[in-house]
Amino acid sequence: MKFTSSLAVVAAVVVSVDAAAMGPNAQRMAQGLPPLPPRNLGTGVFGAKRTAPSSSPSTCSAGHLQCCDTVTTSSNSEASTIIELLGIPAEDVTGLLGLTCSTLTGNKSCRKSTVCCEDNDYNGIISLGCTTVTS
Repeated sequence: MKFTSSLAVVAAVVVSVDAAAMGPNAQRMAQGLPPLPPRNLGTGVFGAKRTAPSSSPSTCSAGHLQCCDTVTTSSNSEASTIIELLGIPAEDVTGLLGLTCSTLTGNKSCRKSTVCCEDNDYNGIISLGCTTVTS
């Protein structure tokens, strides 16, 4: 009988030590209760969400906001070939050109080059009259 009592006391001590080592949610779950929601102990500064991507402003003062795979000039061989194939007079092309571009609208972000282009009438193949956009 003494042995059974001693064993029960040792088991109770082990269980209480185990429960003390576990956090509050471990104790709740051991009792069959759902865990508590996580507590946010931060200041909120580091995890603040942006309302729009910082690399892509939502407006463009002259033209349309574009996301282009490449931004170059008409002296680039690929760009000059495209200009020639589309029948655009090379002397009319000045400034930067965007190659393989898509229009940025809403909260879309651009992982390549964000530019503001005046002439986008070539189905994303090339955009003319572009200026770089910095945030």
